[in-house]
Amino acid sequence: MYVAVKGGEAAILATHDLVAEARRGDPAVPEITVAQIREQQALACARVMNEGSLYDQDLAALALKQSQGDVIEAAFLMRAYRTTLPRFGSSEPLDTAAMAIRRRVSATYKDLPGGQVLGPTYDYTHRLFDFALMEPQQAPSPLGGEGWGEGMPSDAQGTVAPSLPSSDPASPGHLLPRGEKERAPLDATMPRVPDILGAEGLMEAEEPPEGDPRPFDLTRDPVSFPADRDVRLQSMARGDEGFLLGLGYSVQRGFGGTHPFVGEVRVGEVAVEFVPEELGFAVDLGDVTLTECQMVNQFQGSKEVPPQFTRGYGLVFGHSERKAMSMSLVDRALKARDFGEATNYPAQQDEFVLYHADNVEAAGFVEHLKLPHYVDFQGELELIRRIRREREERLAQEQDAMPEAAE
Repeated sequence: MYVAVKGGEAAILATHDLVAEARRGDPAVPEITVAQIREQQALACARVMNEGSLYDQDLAALALKQSQGDVIEAAFLMRAYRTTLPRFGSSEPLDTAAMAIRRRVSATYKDLPGGQVLGPTYDYTHRLFDFALMEPQQAPSPLGGEGWGEGMPSDAQGTVAPSLPSSDPASPGHLLPRGEKERAPLDATMPRVPDILGAEGLMEAEEPPEGDPRPFDLTRDPVSFPADRDVRLQSMARGDEGFLLGLGYSVQRGFGGTHPFVGEVRVGEVAVEFVPEELGFAVDLGDVTLTECQMVNQFQGSKEVPPQFTRGYGLVFGHSERKAMSMSLVDRALKARDFGEATNYPAQQDEFVLYHADNVEAAGFVEHLKLPHYVDFQGELELIRRIRREREERLAQEQDAMPEAAE
């Protein structure tokens, strides 16, 4: 991103003070804290972590506060900080099949092994303003007739008494949907839908490249085209959600040649393991929240490959279903060349997708137009003036020649 500006140092320093004043807003209003952003704006934090290419909920919340909620500026802050961090090594591959499920839905199987888990979602809300949220809330506010749930204590007058949430589902402070207490716990393992289809030979097999080399790291090495799938997935994972959403929408509208089904979307926590050289065995570093989406698409088959389903894959930080779904749609569109399909549309062209998905780079190139271009513009201005002057001289000569021609 273009950030260098010369001259006007005092004016530039003054803008820093003005930014701080604008960020704080009315001093009579209590200042928002990083913890509040982290806990109450988790979806925005997830987007910043994805596009900033760094998993740290506290830093994502700080970036949002510092940037006044500008997600792209916050992602830029995350990436800038990321470059200062030492690299100790690479973690072991994450096993999303062992995810501690918070939400899991499938549009292909109604009764799939492990069951559907709706979890927290806006899919079934009415998109009506809940004006009760204009004031501080002591307890979750019902929206459109949604129940309070179970496990919230009441005082003698029958009103809901405030209490802190607990990690123990049996504790009084834990809000549960109606009837949830009587439900059996979730299955420890929930097979992924593409694995179910793969067991019947109906899903394309995914095998690592020969020799199982280390994945390409686009933060260290320049990208070349045509790009391999590991490069494409990395680029999209940190790409702009809106850009990928638009491309995914274009695929569904016919500019991609595929008809997708959501095989599965799952959200939950996955353990991150690292193998230190001095130990030689995996150490659990902690859990990260991830969203994984696998799209199921049709494929007519060929002389070498029988008809089967193909997949598009998306994996992102935090609870970010829209981003994961968009990513999986575009991933399948970018595999068109692998299946001998035509690549006529933008979503199928890796150079177009990868070069324009990075919103930090795109914002820098667009916003640098605000910076001084005095010399360039003076050159353009002088050129236009000279062309106009030459045009006027030519027209004057033509006017002088017209009476002579008439005589």
